[in-house]
Amino acid sequence: MGENKQFKRALIGAACTLAFAAAGTAQAANWLMLQGTEDPGAAARANVWGFIQAKYEKDFSDANAGGAGGGFVPPKLLGPELDAQDGFNINRARIGVRGTGFPIDSRINYFVLLEMGNNGITHGGGAFAKLTDASVTLNHIPGARVRAGLFKTPGAEEALQAIHVFDYINFTEATNALLLERFPNKTWTEAVGSNPTTGNVGPFTEAQLQGGANLNQFDSPIGAFRDVGVQVFDAFDVGNDWEVSYAAMIGNGNGIEFSNSDGEYDKYLYLSAEKKFGGKGPKAEGLKFFAWGQKGSRLLDKTDDSTPNLVSYDRDRSGVGVKYMRKPFRVTAEYIAADGMIFVGPDKPNFYFTNNTAHGNGADAKASGWYAEGGWYIPNTKFELDARFDTYTSLEDRVNQFRFDKWTLGVQYHFNPKTRITLNYEIRDFECDSGKAPCTAPEPNTPNYNLKGVGNKVGLQLTAIF
Repeated sequence: MGENKQFKRALIGAACTLAFAAAGTAQAANWLMLQGTEDPGAAARANVWGFIQAKYEKDFSDANAGGAGGGFVPPKLLGPELDAQDGFNINRARIGVRGTGFPIDSRINYFVLLEMGNNGITHGGGAFAKLTDASVTLNHIPGARVRAGLFKTPGAEEALQAIHVFDYINFTEATNALLLERFPNKTWTEAVGSNPTTGNVGPFTEAQLQGGANLNQFDSPIGAFRDVGVQVFDAFDVGNDWEVSYAAMIGNGNGIEFSNSDGEYDKYLYLSAEKKFGGKGPKAEGLKFFAWGQKGSRLLDKTDDSTPNLVSYDRDRSGVGVKYMRKPFRVTAEYIAADGMIFVGPDKPNFYFTNNTAHGNGADAKASGWYAEGGWYIPNTKFELDARFDTYTSLEDRVNQFRFDKWTLGVQYHFNPKTRITLNYEIRDFECDSGKAPCTAPEPNTPNYNLKGVGNKVGLQLTAIF
């Protein structure tokens, strides 16, 4: 796609999103402070809380060969099982406890959260429940609060914000691919009687999927935008209703797993400045500018043989964005860039599309994406309208360059401040767009043979917070 066409697409996306700009459950909130601290004068010693999200989704994609007998690839199926195109799911069911050490020491607070839903956290490794958060914050040093344990890393707004107030059912393609990390499978020497570094899986027909064929080949759970480490952070009132926040973190770089397999550490930096309009907590209103960066490395064996060939690859992520929230309007825009360890699909645990690694190798590739979204909380009603455009380019400047565009149109109905129902309709356009072979090769020897037929998706989700 030419630069002029991309620019026009960006203008159309921004204009349409601004036309729908609105307030909703996602706010211009300071997530560093909301998730990492407690009010020492008001917080309970143990506050039990949680939420449940139940949903129905249907994917309208066609099989590769254009019929029930053709093969399916992951973009045409529902996760985390990747074996059907429609169904009900309890995609999240989390319960946690948070509070302070009061009356012993109100300057110490904690946060614990357990996931029991059916998603990439519990599906990887077959766990029924998985600990997603377990942290302690020490608020003794003015300007330098210290948080240690397992918690969300400082980063992109879509990833850092609390999921139970997220205005959409699914993430943008860039956030899903670049920040919701999947970790390489272990090398053959750590497996039991098999080599897990499979190069390519599927496509599978409907009959094969019903017979137990598995497209999801990753052994470990997703990273869930989290890491185990220590963070120094705080927020400062700098006058005229402006608040500046920062965070610096060092972590294992292995998501919610308690290990550091490569002996290296990931580094995270975050900075935001917000003009506060009023309100507190998740309902705070304001205009927030933010920037963030993450730098680390991962060990990867790209070979599919009986010899371990682990190589260290850089994994760098960065982004900038802005969020405006003042009822009845909300607007958010964010740009994300990535270098190294580009996720190429749940059926490719070795980070390449095909056995020809020169065509599809994601280990040392680059990628980027952006989104613009907004909504309108209709005055004097319980309805909210949302619209979002996001675009993601993977394996940039490679012959296997991919572009994923998606529109999401949504309606939310708020029964009360803690219970709502969300309806989303996604319009998806996925293609290999380098203009070179293999993208231009005749079917079935082109990646577009797999992406041809990726259709729209509809979802209905009920969220209840307690």
